[in-house]
Amino acid sequence: MSTAPQLTVLIPFFNEAGNIHPVIDEVHSALAGIDFEIVCVNDCSADATGAELAEARARHPETVTVLTHVQRRGKSAALFTGLKSARGQWVQLLDGDGQNDPADTARLWQEIIAPGAPPRLGIIAGKRNSRNDSGFKWVQSRIANGVRRFVLQDDAKDTGCGWKLIRTSAFRDLPFFASMHRFLPALIKRAGWEVREELVNDRPRLAGQSKYGFLGRLGAGIFDLIGMFWLIRRGGYGIAAEWNDPRANG
Repeated sequence: MSTAPQLTVLIPFFNEAGNIHPVIDEVHSALAGIDFEIVCVNDCSADATGAELAEARARHPETVTVLTHVQRRGKSAALFTGLKSARGQWVQLLDGDGQNDPADTARLWQEIIAPGAPPRLGIIAGKRNSRNDSGFKWVQSRIANGVRRFVLQDDAKDTGCGWKLIRTSAFRDLPFFASMHRFLPALIKRAGWEVREELVNDRPRLAGQSKYGFLGRLGAGIFDLIGMFWLIRRGGYGIAAEWNDPRANG
């Protein structure tokens, strides 16, 4: 991979054995015609995820990179590990369970990015057009999204959706902290970039079980939201007039 691709597809995996080959093969099929790479981060999985990622790397040596954490660090850390290796101008975040549809990436790439994305556009955040969750989880998500949107004013209605297409330079502006992946639109907006939300497909996970329980998500979410509210109130970034930065015209 000598020349930088246009797009980096970044996929964190934790105990997703059985999902690796279908997800990676589907990305290759859906994004045919787009210059892309796939960066996979194995967050210290305890199942056959590592072996399956090695097979995928051997099957697609020109497009697939695999990074392996030596200790379990969580999804946000996995995203930042992958970001360090991302060479594309845009980074597509997909979950490793197959619920996100890479066909949405191809569609929105052709509609928004290929013709020339607005210079200040920092993120296209997916909004699920249907939810393959129980009624209780759907209600829980609606309440959480409503509270978060009211507090942070982040211009996004469904930050729980893993599908996010982010300008790489905007992503690299962001501070790292655990669970920051839950607040990407708010962080992007704080950094002076614009947030756009688009409807995307939501599908049942291919194999395995969800890693998030209700009580754990609720407890962490409350403290994280308090921290984010504090961070947002501390103000945004300085932009120098001499920089060739689209945010200077905002």
